[in-house]
Amino acid sequence: MASQHEVIETNIGLMAVLILLVVSIGGLVQIVPLFFLKATTEPVAGIVPYEPLRLAGRDIYIREGCSLCHSQMIRPFRAETERYGHYSVAGEFVYDHPFLWGSKRTGPDLARVGGRYSDEWHRVHLINPRDVVPESIMPGYPWFETTQLDPDAIRANMRALKMIGVPYTDEQIEAAPAALAGKTEMDAVVAYLQGLGTAIRPTR
Repeated sequence: MASQHEVIETNIGLMAVLILLVVSIGGLVQIVPLFFLKATTEPVAGIVPYEPLRLAGRDIYIREGCSLCHSQMIRPFRAETERYGHYSVAGEFVYDHPFLWGSKRTGPDLARVGGRYSDEWHRVHLINPRDVVPESIMPGYPWFETTQLDPDAIRANMRALKMIGVPYTDEQIEAAPAALAGKTEMDAVVAYLQGLGTAIRPTR
């Protein structure tokens, strides 16, 4: 008489169903409690929804694939906190849709880059990274300097974010295009970078 293990191991369909069941239960046990923890659902002090210029900059950051090389998650390991500052906490990212956490280290982590360098440094770095970091393998983005933002596009973005819980007011949404008038993609990306990690300052 075949053992229960043998029945499972020789029946691929049954094994797949059981694996799916076990993974689902494990996932639920880990994920569901997070929805009820204030630390993961409420913003930390100082976190507010992105202003229009920073929101536009974040969209460009995502569009250009910056998060594929630069993480925005400092893990609670000494090697990372000594280099980058306070480890990342979920409350810093409650308004991020999609969130850009990750551990990719082709380039340095950017979770606490805000305020570390001047606006001019960021502009030079984005146009030609090797002018300020000779060993950089990052491509340049010189067109940011001359590409104007589309002020009308930001309203749709903010309305969509409001639908999924970001607390934008109707007044903020209506006033948003004026904040982007005459601004370039460079202005937006620099504004986004300069705001990263400023709510929790580095512990150094």
